Amino acid sequence: MAPRLLGLAAVQINFWINTILASGLGAGSVSALNYAWMIVLLPEGIVAQAVATAAFPTFAALGAQRRFGELRRVLCNTLRAVLFITIPATVGLFVWRTPLVRMLLERGQFTAHSTELTAYALAFYSLGLIGLSVTEIVARGFYALHDTRTPVIIALVSLVLNTAISLWARGPLGFGGLALGDTTANTFEMVALLVLLTWRIGGMDLKPLVNTALRSGVATIAMAVPLLWAASHLGTGHALLVGAGGLVVGALIYLAGAALLGMPELPAVWSMVLHRQPGKRAQQGGQLVRH
Repeated sequence: MAPRLLGLAAVQINFWINTILASGLGAGSVSALNYAWMIVLLPEGIVAQAVATAAFPTFAALGAQRRFGELRRVLCNTLRAVLFITIPATVGLFVWRTPLVRMLLERGQFTAHSTELTAYALAFYSLGLIGLSVTEIVARGFYALHDTRTPVIIALVSLVLNTAISLWARGPLGFGGLALGDTTANTFEMVALLVLLTWRIGGMDLKPLVNTALRSGVATIAMAVPLLWAASHLGTGHALLVGAGGLVVGALIYLAGAALLGMPELPAVWSMVLHRQPGKRAQQGGQLVRH
């Protein structure tokens, strides 16, 4: 528990430092960062944390039995499922950030200027979604091996990196530089933990991961092009219709592209979506990480 408590403290210290740095950058900076961060945490919580929760019992059982070959396979499959969702989510948040912020927040005292500020922060925060999501999975791989110290050590190094980049980037980029520092630190944390865990469990087959990332990237490009056009031509329409319509159309284009590319992650993820009841969802999550 001690390393976990220290890790949670590091997260709060990081938030505290960003708040202090943002408070001197003009009115609305702190609020824009907070709102943008909350939006990024929506897909991270729904996807990465849910999959990580479903995967952890399997990780723990395989780690306890020292079945590292099977652990490598399950870890790879879990990461593929997360990448399948977070790659388009990352690009979607970046491309569709302004209509999304308008739909979720622009009302009352949250004006068009507030939307502009929040969307600016979201442009930088969104790029860290993959790092946040993969870290959720990989950290639980360490926990399954009874190692809670390594994730905390890497988190503390990421904290120092985040602070250094934020101090450097807030000059040219304003509060966007603080979001960039956080994104860079999250990406570093993902890479460091993934490399160390791969070494601990005796390697990992990277070919399926690369294959998923490449095919997901192609389908994401097919999704991003029309969303870019729509964001520039339709972004001033009705906030709810434009925001929700873009999300639905973008998701349909991505899923169609994934189906055309024959991505094996699509049936497993789709099965989890269809079985929304808690018991069935947990069962489907277990099947997803095993197969």
